[in-house]
Amino acid sequence: MKARGVSHIAICVADLDKSLEFYRDILGLTVKLHTTQEMERRPGAESAEMYQCPRKARTVANIYFDDPASPQPFLVLTSHPGDEVGGEPIKLDQKGISHLSFEVENVKAHAEELIAKGVPLAGTMEDFTSASGNVRTIFVYDPDGILVQFDEGPPAN
Repeated sequence: MKARGVSHIAICVADLDKSLEFYRDILGLTVKLHTTQEMERRPGAESAEMYQCPRKARTVANIYFDDPASPQPFLVLTSHPGDEVGGEPIKLDQKGISHLSFEVENVKAHAEELIAKGVPLAGTMEDFTSASGNVRTIFVYDPDGILVQFDEGPPAN
């Protein structure tokens, strides 16, 4: 058996509208599906192995990158209307998926734009600035406090 690639990454969020403001409006991803689904039709919806508690419905937004020349996994943002979502985002040194990372052309310029739009950094700009003044990566928080990284891609060898 061999996996062919990552199809999607799903993130459960407390407030889908706030998350769409971040991922769609600030980061520029495109919503291609936005719907509410009854949980009774979802595979495994009654499974205590998959859900912390029973849910009646979930609202889903599938968001994509616009570059057809560079196929990427899409993000699935889910929320449960009328229900609170439990749990806390994790840090980089904890078990689980610790963050999402996006590649950008100029991290420093991107950081300045995010800060101007009110996106909170996970630290200060000094934390991400090397002794030579370079900024190769930054981390911010999405509306649920999930760490989101921006970098300029893999370092040149």
